[in-house]
Amino acid sequence: MDLEVVVMELIIHAGNSRSNSMEALRYARQGEWEKADELLVAATHAAREAHHIQTQLIGADEGCGKIPVNLIMVHAQDHLMNAMLCQELAVEIISLRRELSGITMPK
Repeated sequence: MDLEVVVMELIIHAGNSRSNSMEALRYARQGEWEKADELLVAATHAAREAHHIQTQLIGADEGCGKIPVNLIMVHAQDHLMNAMLCQELAVEIISLRRELSGITMPK
């Protein structure tokens, strides 16, 4: 496993998740609910990909320090946690916008 490549993939997926969440918020502000929903789905998919990579790294480490923790690894973790928080908040804010607009949430 090329650790640097794996960590960069984690950062890329986390960044895509955050970007999609923020873009979904912009579309929701304009009342473009279908596009906002598409972007939230894309954000969820990207976050899952990043989380999957994180889980692989944790499994490879086995809690024994087998994976070196360096600044880029910390940076990747920070990106993932911010993306996950951004996604959760985007879902809530979009739900509130829908509620205020009298629009029901899709199933």
